[in-house]
Amino acid sequence: MADYDVLTLGETMLRFTPPGVQRIDQAPHFELEVGGTESNTSVGLARLGLNVAWLSRLPANPLGRRIARTLAGQGVDTAHVVWSATDRLGLYFVEFGDGPRPTQVTYDRADSAMSRMQPEELPAALFEPGRARHLHLTGITVAISESAAATARRAVALAKAAGMSFSFDVNYRAKLWSPAQAKAGCHEFASAADIFFTPIRDAESIYGVSADPETALAQLQAEYPQATIILTLGAEGAIGAESGKAAIHQSVFPAGTVGRIGGGDAFTAGVLYGYLTDTNAESRLATALRWGAAAAAFKYTIPGDMPLFEKEEVEGLLHSGNQPPQVRR
Repeated sequence: MADYDVLTLGETMLRFTPPGVQRIDQAPHFELEVGGTESNTSVGLARLGLNVAWLSRLPANPLGRRIARTLAGQGVDTAHVVWSATDRLGLYFVEFGDGPRPTQVTYDRADSAMSRMQPEELPAALFEPGRARHLHLTGITVAISESAAATARRAVALAKAAGMSFSFDVNYRAKLWSPAQAKAGCHEFASAADIFFTPIRDAESIYGVSADPETALAQLQAEYPQATIILTLGAEGAIGAESGKAAIHQSVFPAGTVGRIGGGDAFTAGVLYGYLTDTNAESRLATALRWGAAAAAFKYTIPGDMPLFEKEEVEGLLHSGNQPPQVRR
């Protein structure tokens, strides 16, 4: 048995949020959260019962230690984090909107410790055959710096050599790079992926695919024929297809609105959980999509970035038949 079900690699930051829907320039104080797409997915996987290690580079100061301790407290192995004596932690600020004022995210992450991570800093022993089953990366890691992209590239090469499966989520951030840069930067990762995730809105802007989900899916299958393609469709749910097979649709579960940030990461965690635990190849993708939809819906009820659900809760929703929840007494 492998030591880890999943390895992830990426940047996690501290999130500062004005209380309620106050603006940053009127807030007397900020609520503090830990957030990062790969670590959010790691937390979701750990809370669903898988063994997960999160790889990153953090400053050796109280801010960096808060990140590591928070994730470790959720069951994620942070023992392989690289510690820097001189670099800083990335920060971001979320100003929640209401009505015509949209939610705004402001990043302060330039020259962060993770953006300076080098390929040789990867824990090579974790990528030996039999140590882990699966590697998950996102386009955010590729976008933050050349050295982070090179580190991600090395991680994929090591994982493939060790016989691990690999998933890649485009997770486009317009404040990090343009659609053309994202297409060029993500191509080699998407070409190596066993599972390829993207919201359809990002696929339209980056890959120029159709707005029709089935057509878009077919276009991406033609581009990356080796991968299981999974498109998220917002309120319309998700659609996915394994290589050479027909599309499978998954509707959304009834969801809240208090914790939309991190919902995509929870979806990814649910999909990977289903994919790695269902031994029936014929039902695996359908199972994975259903777990993803249930995990995302539950995350929408939870403030903050991390999917702090219990496996039993997600599984209960999975089998609820989309019935509204009852008060538990």
